Amino acid sequence: MDGCSRTGLDSALRHHPVSLLRAAPSLTLVMLLGPVAAGLAGTLLPAIGVMPALGAHQPGFGPVSDLLAWPGLPRAAGLSLWTGLVSTLLALALCFAICAAWHGTRAFVWLERALAPLLSLPHAAAAFGLAFLIAPSGWISRLIAPLAGWERPPDVLILQDHAGLALIAGLVLKELPFLLLMSLAALPALRPGEALATARTLGYGRMMGWAKTVLPRLYPQIRLPVYAVLAYSMSVVDVAMILGPGAPPTLAVQVLRWMSDPDLALRLRAAAGALLLLALTLGALGLWRLGENITRRLAQGWLTAGCRGRRDAAPRAIALGTGVLGAGALFAGLGLLALWSVAGFWGFPALMPSSFTAQGWQHAPLGPAAETAVIAGAATAIALALTLASLEAECRFGLVPGARALALLYLPLIIPQIAFLPGLQVLALISGIDGTRGAVIAAHVVFVLPYVFLSLSDPWRGFDPRQAAVARALGASTARVFWRVRLPMLLRPVLTATAVGCAVSVGQYLPTLLLGAGRVPTLTTEAVALAAGGQRRLIGVTALAQTAAAFLPFVLALAIPALVFRNRREMRHG
Repeated sequence: MDGCSRTGLDSALRHHPVSLLRAAPSLTLVMLLGPVAAGLAGTLLPAIGVMPALGAHQPGFGPVSDLLAWPGLPRAAGLSLWTGLVSTLLALALCFAICAAWHGTRAFVWLERALAPLLSLPHAAAAFGLAFLIAPSGWISRLIAPLAGWERPPDVLILQDHAGLALIAGLVLKELPFLLLMSLAALPALRPGEALATARTLGYGRMMGWAKTVLPRLYPQIRLPVYAVLAYSMSVVDVAMILGPGAPPTLAVQVLRWMSDPDLALRLRAAAGALLLLALTLGALGLWRLGENITRRLAQGWLTAGCRGRRDAAPRAIALGTGVLGAGALFAGLGLLALWSVAGFWGFPALMPSSFTAQGWQHAPLGPAAETAVIAGAATAIALALTLASLEAECRFGLVPGARALALLYLPLIIPQIAFLPGLQVLALISGIDGTRGAVIAAHVVFVLPYVFLSLSDPWRGFDPRQAAVARALGASTARVFWRVRLPMLLRPVLTATAVGCAVSVGQYLPTLLLGAGRVPTLTTEAVALAAGGQRRLIGVTALAQTAAAFLPFVLALAIPALVFRNRREMRHG
């Protein structure tokens, strides 16, 4: 049982009558699972031909047959499977390599400090930055041009290549920081320093010793985040629209095209495609699970083999270089977004614009920026309230969430958005709330809530129970302990979780587009809409504004505790 559960709660409190607070964990799960279940039902019915709004009342396999008759289906489905599996495998391998080579060193501390800005960078902004970097007319080509004698951009298909390599690169760059963060959260409980020290005394190299003593215990702790990364990578829409192939695109992008088509009959085919993507994702997760079992059996002999791996200087350098290169690519892309936002004429192969202008910022998307702030603030506030109520209920009533509850928490992240959001859109249309800000906020809560809960749960449960015991001994009620002791002392984790929630909301594209019915513009929907136009100046302005909207809450999460606790050094830096 965690620290919160061991506070001085007596048996009478543990048998407190059911109240709204005690029901908070159940309410939280309903808020998560209800929309997913309703959305899946709303997608299933059109997939079998039932959509009364279109005059389709008789169930049948017409939509499925229509989907199977589409000639681009094998290519689109294979592309989704290929990019999802490869990007997840590469991101996970790089995560483990970096941790094995440098965890606990000064270089790793610098890498940890870069995680917050990298995690706050929205996926669409990161994709645009990478596009500006690696495109045929991008900055890398401009660097090479004098050496290669290029006067025009090379005629090479780099962006939106048929193999999806640019999409894979973009997904790896964005998912690697997330997996590193999940690994860092799980590592302290495993005491990797002690295990690695023992391995080193037995003659093992740093990376080999980490792989044999820490990795087998670490992976089960981050299995669910890995599954979430795999599901996201297979069903991502905004990044795939910017970096992925277009003819045909990934299955998720194609489903969205059918849903946006003026021919409403294509909604039935889109629903069938969404369910196919769900089946593909579940199949990929099953394949990944099978790979885990095979790897575990094959690794049993390797774990007890005598290979020490002492000469690991080169692999360590490669791991560090890859991590620095990935972080550098994201930061360089962000710098290019800033440069393009003020660039006048910038011809190839010039490294810098020949002139600068503020014209792009004169047309800054102030309306979408305000809408983004309102939606992110409301969705995060709801998610934070549910999270605090659930965690406080754990403390007061001795509730101990099990592994199944944690798995359910990840369910909205594992089920592809495109599989249940179309169903939610249909339900919103029937109820008359489609295209409203409230519908968009409700949809965002489904995806913000898991991240807020995961960010705050460990610090909250790790709160020193002696603090609450002292307050109770002085006559404070349980409510007063919450408001005057626990919440102020955990201000930094609460603000960090709030910043994470805001960043997640700012980056939501598909829920905003579908539930908002195109009438609730945010910075993310505006940025992705500009992708087809090629207006780099406007893309730079909008993507920078999107990045600022996601990054500002993290700045406040650092600044507010420093200001509030300026006369309390341990609280300020704790």
